[in-house]
Amino acid sequence: MITVYCYERCSTCKKALKWLDEKGIAYDLKDIKGEHPDETLLREAIRRSGKDTRKFFNTSGMLYRELELTKKLPQMTADEQIALLASDGMLVKRPLVLGDGFVLLGFKESEWEEKL
Repeated sequence: MITVYCYERCSTCKKALKWLDEKGIAYDLKDIKGEHPDETLLREAIRRSGKDTRKFFNTSGMLYRELELTKKLPQMTADEQIALLASDGMLVKRPLVLGDGFVLLGFKESEWEEKL
């Protein structure tokens, strides 16, 4: 079973969950705001994804803009970025899907078809 971190008011998350339901794919749903991923989980997800830590940030979110992270992230270490991501689920790109041997960020239907 996959774990899906979503935010209930996110339109992309709603599309992703609808897609999963239509495909009959079982998932464990986590509220990214209330049950956000911790540092250990994020470190593992980043490692497994092979992506840069910065790809895990929700760059279109209000908190990202309020904290002016476009300017700050380039000067931060990966450890500092992960600690920041773990501090508030609203900073994490969503949906975040963790499966057996894979990680999906955002909802790209073709990528989801391939992995799921």
